[in-house]
Amino acid sequence: MSDRPLMESEVWYPQGTVLAVQANFYHVQLDSNPPPPTPSLLCTRRTRLKKVGQQVMVGDRVVVEEPDWEGNRGAIGEVLPRRTELDRPPVANADRILLLFTLDEPSLDPWQLSRFLVKAESTQLSVELCLNKCDLVNEQEQEAWRSRLRQWGYEPLLMSVKTGSGLEALEQRLERGITILAGPSGVGKSSTINRLIPQANLRVAQVSGKLGRGRHTTRHVELFELEQGGLLADTPGFNQPQLTTTAQNLGDCFPEIRQRRDGNGCHFSDCRHRDEPGCQIRGDWERYEHYLTFLEEAIAQDTAQQHSGEEESSFKRKAQAGGERRYEPKLASKKYRRQSRRRQHQTLQELCEELDEHNEP
Repeated sequence: MSDRPLMESEVWYPQGTVLAVQANFYHVQLDSNPPPPTPSLLCTRRTRLKKVGQQVMVGDRVVVEEPDWEGNRGAIGEVLPRRTELDRPPVANADRILLLFTLDEPSLDPWQLSRFLVKAESTQLSVELCLNKCDLVNEQEQEAWRSRLRQWGYEPLLMSVKTGSGLEALEQRLERGITILAGPSGVGKSSTINRLIPQANLRVAQVSGKLGRGRHTTRHVELFELEQGGLLADTPGFNQPQLTTTAQNLGDCFPEIRQRRDGNGCHFSDCRHRDEPGCQIRGDWERYEHYLTFLEEAIAQDTAQQHSGEEESSFKRKAQAGGERRYEPKLASKKYRRQSRRRQHQTLQELCEELDEHNEP
């Protein structure tokens, strides 16, 4: 908000940040300068915003019109310009993504971690990596993972929600701005928020013994205020995020490729680092096989999107062992679709009627 003095004809409306969205209601935390009569309001959205298709997202900076201080209610009359915007999860003005995984229970899956990292990098936000439950593995295994992930281009923070180890270092990484907390189900996202923000009191579920993974406990996106400053967004857990980057931009999602590009490892701006002559990027780093698999998926996805404007996509995505995704051509649905019994009965009835008409004298 501007610091200039208001004219007599002007009306001051408070500004704030949307912390949660549920149905058609928005929980708005108001700015503390100047101090409002109440720290937050439960708001609706003005009809004019709905008419122009203006969506209100968690993290949005908004102007609240005609606040009812006694009833703690108001109406969002304006959404201020966004610095960043994500569709999945729907969060505005985020500064970084914090990926949370576990070293054990469930054990760390390199393929799944790589997929999450590529998805996070595709948002063009800063990416932080945190590994929980370090108390369940020995120091040698911890150091092995540190060294391995440094080769990937990341400096992981190892912590334990149970013992409190590493939590202070984590708080320092989250001091400013909005951080999106993401990762598979059951890695301790809700438990981490409960340790950092005890008043959040989020529901926590145990890891499934049969599947070796967690159950979903978070159902919607919500921002929580950290004591040292900053906001933390909890998101619903998902085990295999869909990659939405194009084949052309996929290389930008790998720090290993970015580093080799800076070192003049490739002479072609449009190189896909497969079998192009003179490319020095391919082949000598661990996640290169991951890159090739994701590239195949991205190429198939690009092809499907190109045909979507002309006709319904002729590709279907299938999950493979190890979390891989690949596209296969669809069968012609009308040609191979089984006819319903009701339709068969109607067809037989029409045929009988035609025979009766033909046999009439």
